[in-house]
Amino acid sequence: MEQWFQQSIIATGRLPLFCYFVTLIVAFIATRINVRLIRAKVGWFRNVNVGEMHIHHAVFGVVLMLVGGVAGLIVSSSSQIGAAAAACLFGLGSALVLDEFALLLHLHDVYWEEEGRTSVDAVFIAVAVTGLLLVGLRPLTWNYGTWVNPAALIVANLLLAVVTLLKGKIWTGMAGLFVPPMLLVGAIRLARPGSPWAHWFFATRSPRKLARAIRREERWRRPAIKVKIAFQEFLSGRHDLPSTRRGRRPT
Repeated sequence: MEQWFQQSIIATGRLPLFCYFVTLIVAFIATRINVRLIRAKVGWFRNVNVGEMHIHHAVFGVVLMLVGGVAGLIVSSSSQIGAAAAACLFGLGSALVLDEFALLLHLHDVYWEEEGRTSVDAVFIAVAVTGLLLVGLRPLTWNYGTWVNPAALIVANLLLAVVTLLKGKIWTGMAGLFVPPMLLVGAIRLARPGSPWAHWFFATRSPRKLARAIRREERWRRPAIKVKIAFQEFLSGRHDLPSTRRGRRPT
């Protein structure tokens, strides 16, 4: 293990990325343990309040990301150890911010509501992408030989990624940035029924396509989502409060 770490992480200059990866995971788990204890009113675990104002942990996360980011810019070229320390700060801040990503997205405290699962999804995506970078994969790069123009390939991959994401296939779109053939599959296949693509192109124009997308969603996607939610709730707690966002009209 020590030899692998020396050859694959330190010798390749990936120590800062490794530190970010580990810190992101550990900090997220520690944060979720803390908020679950706060919710259960265990011991001295309490929210941070200043008067009547609740200070969300995303605030501390933003500060840590700024400190870690600036520190990384200063020391990145002089010391891998210093860059690793800065990456740890950035990873800690990222975990705190992404854990409240849903609150930033909705501009409303949906932490324990169904919409709050978006925060856990964001952390999972960040961990997955960082893990792919850590094993040596790079986005939008794929060896097709000398007969493909690299610039044209990057543009084509980006367009396919946009189409795939608009079709509601987030994981396929993110993974496809590292394995471009996945983007071609995601862009060709039928969009998910609740996606922007489905809303724009066949929600009203092609009821048959919409019905087929719904059937596919119920048969294949829903069971996978149930498994994902079960794992999320085991890790992060139950998002069981009634939604306060449904039915709200913009002011």
